[in-house]
Amino acid sequence: MRLPMVEADPSWCKNAATDARKFYYNKSYINALSLQQVQFVLAHEALHCALSHFARRQHRQKHRWDVACDFAINPLLINDGLIPVPEALTLREYEGLTAEEIYPLIDENTDQEPMDQHLYDKDRSSDSHSNSKEQQEGDGAGTSPEQQQNESSSNGNGADAEPDEQRGAAQPPPLTETERESLNVQWQQRLAGAAQQAMQAGKLGGAMARMVDHLLQPQLPWRMLLARYMTAVARDDYSYTRPSNRREGEAILPSLRSTQADLIVALDTSGSIGDHEMQEFISEINAIKGQVRARLSLIACDAAVSEESPWTFEPWEEVDLPSNLQGGGGTDFRPVFEFVDRQDRQPDLMIYFTDAEGDFPKLQPPYPVIWLVKGKNAVPWGQRIQLN
Repeated sequence: MRLPMVEADPSWCKNAATDARKFYYNKSYINALSLQQVQFVLAHEALHCALSHFARRQHRQKHRWDVACDFAINPLLINDGLIPVPEALTLREYEGLTAEEIYPLIDENTDQEPMDQHLYDKDRSSDSHSNSKEQQEGDGAGTSPEQQQNESSSNGNGADAEPDEQRGAAQPPPLTETERESLNVQWQQRLAGAAQQAMQAGKLGGAMARMVDHLLQPQLPWRMLLARYMTAVARDDYSYTRPSNRREGEAILPSLRSTQADLIVALDTSGSIGDHEMQEFISEINAIKGQVRARLSLIACDAAVSEESPWTFEPWEEVDLPSNLQGGGGTDFRPVFEFVDRQDRQPDLMIYFTDAEGDFPKLQPPYPVIWLVKGKNAVPWGQRIQLN
């Protein structure tokens, strides 16, 4: 865990908490749990740190982010056989999703509460109400942020002051930016090492492996991810073919040869995706297409492929959303793949813009497929990029 365990003052710690430096616990709460539930709480706090939840919030609202982090962690632990505490947040629809993917699916005014306190942020609005100024003055257990910061500096490690033997440790100060960056690097290194050991032992499950991979890979917005995959299919490469003009001598120097890429872009027109989102998607495709020299075939489909499909755009032509785009029925992804199979050529890449709620082909096609997904649904194969 790499987390020193500290008994906390119950006036601010009702269950358990972490600031990515230590694990704080309410003694009465822990004593009331079974051994299996204590294991769940320990692993829960460790994963908050190992998955760097303290460094990934960015612009997001703290309470929603805290809830999303709990929804991301708890299914991993339950699927590994740990016994959850009663207040643990779980929802089957969120299984296998990261906190970033879950966050936009949570209502802005949610009344759900995380099972623990996340103390690494300056905004403590979603934590225990007992850290308010009035209660701190009333019970005498709290200290001002300035005093806490001074005490933590004197300890030399950014931790809280020495705990009172009767009351337990005071609430620690939030992380500074320097501490946040340093701890993020430390926890990623620890996670990578632990994941490698688990993999060698054959104990790294699929959902956990995806979560680890998500964390250790560079985090990019969907536009940049889409550009990365589209650029990968561009077949600009160096050729050592002997030139027809021999006037330059016997030496064969490499020359750049470009081949046009063939892209299929499929639009889910079942009604769950609005015109504004489609236009935003098409604009992004348009910007990338010109850079990779791609011929693009646009296919619209709900339960069946649109009769007007495909709309074809050469590399030099601007992609426009067709004015006669219709849909609104059910969702079936199979007709698009069946349509492509009937064509004379195999595409270099298919990009499917959808909410991923429909019937998929049972077998993965022999060409790469990117699913740009709005919402929380998973895909059975291919590369999934979260739109939100």
